[in-house]
Amino acid sequence: MAKTSLINKSRQKPKYSTRGYRRCQLCGRSRAVYQKFGICRICLRTRALRGEIPGMRKASW
Repeated sequence: MAKTSLINKSRQKPKYSTRGYRRCQLCGRSRAVYQKFGICRICLRTRALRGEIPGMRKASW
């Protein structure tokens, strides 16, 4: 779990656009955040397995 201070810091608009970075909206993780969903890979996987993301399901072949 990310520190509350880092989560709040990432929500502020940076002085320069290149200084901005994404964090997961659910857990606050800074790495592997999908731009389309706004959540990290771990949260995306758990939500997809529960069926909470429409149109997404586990691949099997």
